[in-house]
Amino acid sequence: MKASIGLPIKTEFHTKAFLLNKRPFRTLAISEADRVSAVDQYCDLVAQLDCRIISVVIVKPRITNQAYQVLHNALKYSVQRIENDLDPAHHPDARFLVITDPGRIGKMRRTTRQIQRINYIPSKFGPFPYRREIKGLIEDPLQKESNQSYFIQTSDLVSYITYIYATSHVMGRPLPGRLPRPIDPQKVLDWMNWLSPSLNLQASSKDPFGAMFHP
Repeated sequence: MKASIGLPIKTEFHTKAFLLNKRPFRTLAISEADRVSAVDQYCDLVAQLDCRIISVVIVKPRITNQAYQVLHNALKYSVQRIENDLDPAHHPDARFLVITDPGRIGKMRRTTRQIQRINYIPSKFGPFPYRREIKGLIEDPLQKESNQSYFIQTSDLVSYITYIYATSHVMGRPLPGRLPRPIDPQKVLDWMNWLSPSLNLQASSKDPFGAMFHP
């Protein structure tokens, strides 16, 4: 990106701000076409990684209960899907960590400790959930500044693309304003297809890209 569009190496890549040409990217005067091309390149990189990405989308317009805890449920469902993917019944030694950018670490710690003690999972075969505590998480969520983590910046890229995919293709709503003109619903779908080699497509049978939508 430094060679192709002049992006300084130390600049933290925030996908939303980059595409919307907000600070600190605005002063770099990167064209719309180059911003879209940069995300193309990033998606190509992610598609080549040895990883399994699981996305959980909390669809706020569907929430009818004012007591619904967005962060709590988003993290709970994410941790549940990660543990399911590791398949502890057949791989009892599988372990994982949660790494997050700062700001919500206290709430996240409470959620992960709770589901390590008591965790109910909806059953696919009946109306009643069953209990299965989280066993593979070996530590409380660890925080790290996103400007020091390509891992978190890459998660930010996938999260934002999944967000605009959910907006346009699942909710049927217009894309956020001020996006570069080349970005339309088809372009968003192209990005999701580009990412698909690294997406866990089995995480959800209800979405072609494996994204989980709640509630």
